Amino acid sequence: MQIQNNISLKPFNTFGIDAKAKHFVSVNNLDDLKHILSLENQPNKLILGGGSNMLLTQDFDGLVIRINLKGIKIISENEDTVIVQANAGENWHEFVLWCINNDFGGIENLSLIPGNVGTAPIQNIGAYGVELKDVFESCEAMELSTKNIKSFSKTDCNFGYRNSVFKQEARGKFIITSVNFKLSKKHHKLNINYGAIASQLKIMNVSNPTIQDISKAIISIRESKLPNPKEIGNSGSFFKNPVISKTHFNSILLNFNDAPSYPVSENEVKVPAGWLIEKAGFKGKRFGDYGIHKNQALVLVNYGNAQGADILKLSKLIQKTIKRIFGISIEAEVNIL
Repeated sequence: MQIQNNISLKPFNTFGIDAKAKHFVSVNNLDDLKHILSLENQPNKLILGGGSNMLLTQDFDGLVIRINLKGIKIISENEDTVIVQANAGENWHEFVLWCINNDFGGIENLSLIPGNVGTAPIQNIGAYGVELKDVFESCEAMELSTKNIKSFSKTDCNFGYRNSVFKQEARGKFIITSVNFKLSKKHHKLNINYGAIASQLKIMNVSNPTIQDISKAIISIRESKLPNPKEIGNSGSFFKNPVISKTHFNSILLNFNDAPSYPVSENEVKVPAGWLIEKAGFKGKRFGDYGIHKNQALVLVNYGNAQGADILKLSKLIQKTIKRIFGISIEAEVNIL
């Protein structure tokens, strides 16, 4: 373990922003993590996971700690279910594929989401009708103040839509080191009724899908709509889908009768932020080296050498325009640093 100086963070964030860290270290085990966190001469620390849910708007004048804890293992199992533990530094999609290859069901709908396992509970990542909380058993996290490991149950995590205790009262106080998932071994509960999954399965000529089929279908859908961060810098969905009252939504239908929605409760619906952004005229727009992706309005992109401040400015313009046209406030899903 070696602390490096003046390191570009471009390889470590999916937006490909060339911000620099004054100091940088990659941590591969818990003992090293404890040691690094205990360094009193480095008071300003930034914890870095997969770098997929962040927008760097400036250089970091401190120590960036990259969590690179690896390992996947089965904790317990019975005839029907299995508890699988994945360490925080495991790539999320590679973990999903590992589970699918072992015929463990429950996270196939979360295929191809960028990032690492350790940051998944923070965001309560979700896609195509499934959220992390649906398969979450528990996680372990190191408390920054004591360097002790604490276990968090599903109840402890207080999961909400793209939200958890780690974004609220525990924000900045813990580093997730491993996550335990409860997955099915047989009689998988398949979710194919969200988005274009069913139609993609039909294109694939699959009438009796397996979890492998669903994963392949979602990968195809995502690849057709979302740019590969290795080719075009992006952080996936930049904004959360807003939840509004049915009364508000009905008022929108008066001017936009094709407005889509998904029920949330008796009085609320979720409106796709991508649809709002597209209707506001932003889809495919380019401003020099940054813009909005041509196939998915929810994705802001860095075409090469954009500054994080440029992308942040664009996101604020989008928010302001959506508020003016629809009376809806859309919130960034990405962490702005």
